[in-house]
Amino acid sequence: MNPTSYESSKLLNEYLLFHYGSRSEMQAGYPVPLEGLNFPLRTAVPALEKGGARALDLGCAVGRSTFELARAYDEVIGIDFSQAFVDAAERICDEGSLNYQILVEASQTLPASAMVPDGVDPSRVRFEQGDAMNLRDDLGAFDCVHAANLICRLPDPLKLITRFRDLVREDGLLVLATPFTWLEEFTPRENWLGSEKQSGFDALGELLDADFDLLSATDEPFLIRETARKYQFTYSKLSVWKRRG
Repeated sequence: MNPTSYESSKLLNEYLLFHYGSRSEMQAGYPVPLEGLNFPLRTAVPALEKGGARALDLGCAVGRSTFELARAYDEVIGIDFSQAFVDAAERICDEGSLNYQILVEASQTLPASAMVPDGVDPSRVRFEQGDAMNLRDDLGAFDCVHAANLICRLPDPLKLITRFRDLVREDGLLVLATPFTWLEEFTPRENWLGSEKQSGFDALGELLDADFDLLSATDEPFLIRETARKYQFTYSKLSVWKRRG
């Protein structure tokens, strides 16, 4: 997959369904693995237990996790490289909902609507287009940084990983999820984390060890519906880290 495909209407509709789709919309009448539903909500849950003034959602896509973080943080910034994703998230934030199409097969679609989650104050949320490897210098520090399924889609993940120390305040949380599904279309092989003898997660831990303590690590499933009969089912390593004081 070419990174530019994230600007396509096909991927936009898939991610709106992935983030905001109901159980029935995701199932389409088939016995799909339901444990993969609500991934953007589940990855935000560890951050909600702490709460604070500011949170940052990197690789926010169409914004579900960003909205969920606003339940516990006064200000939440969602940043994504895809302008199409950011535009969609901003419309949901500003207008309360966004209509989109669920692909059934070929050119057959069903109408759907993505909405701000119940109980979320959208005035706490804002979105912007940006590059996670080259974030603007005036972002400041955050009580929580959340990045789901981002690291293994960056051309040079080290550029972001080395910035976490400055982005997360002392005693703040870093919540990362990544399936470590490295693809040369996104990341040159020499920039992949890990090796033949070391897992990507262990390599990530070595990079974070100087400034962060690992609080928990779990494997979280996620499900992306492409058509009524085609799905992606994947496990992402969800890890929660605390910045040392």
